[in-house]
Amino acid sequence: MNESKSRRALTMLCMAGAMAALVAVGSKIPDIQIPSPLGSNRFHLGNVMCALSGLLLGPWWGGLAAGLGSAIFDLFDPLRIMEAPITFLTKGLYGVVAGTVFHRVFQGRSTYAHEAVASGAAAASYIAVYLVKCFLYNGLLVKGLSPDAAWIAALGKLPYSLFNGIVAVIFAPILGVALHKALKAAHLEEKLSLPQKSD
Repeated sequence: MNESKSRRALTMLCMAGAMAALVAVGSKIPDIQIPSPLGSNRFHLGNVMCALSGLLLGPWWGGLAAGLGSAIFDLFDPLRIMEAPITFLTKGLYGVVAGTVFHRVFQGRSTYAHEAVASGAAAASYIAVYLVKCFLYNGLLVKGLSPDAAWIAALGKLPYSLFNGIVAVIFAPILGVALHKALKAAHLEEKLSLPQKSD
């Protein structure tokens, strides 16, 4: 029994590593800079991969993959390197919420609707935390803005955050449903659901 659990844990670790790599790559692709009078904003596919991590791996492994992959992306960007620990937590939340809603509320039943609701809950949670982070860290601490100016700067990120979140809500479930079918066909679904099921 212990050997079986060890194998399953190793499988989850490998999958989490693979998803962390996809999150890091997705955070760079396509990396379209969107001009804004309130600072730079970007469109990328990192949020899609963060949601997908939670959908596939559950809350804890998925959160680890989402946070680690996003933090790795920040570590390779001189402008973001100091934010890597914060990114680990905020993007990790993305995977945790997606995984919790999908695996605990919907019991891991893979349908587009279930995965879209889980991705939507994750996107909403992340956007709320991200705006607070922009207000406290970027606005008040780093830039030394007044509270009013810091909120204006933070809210200026909202349209782009919503856009990235909507993209994740649309595309993460498409990938999730397809990958759940593939995992079931390969008899790997049970191994990936280990953290959500009691023995």
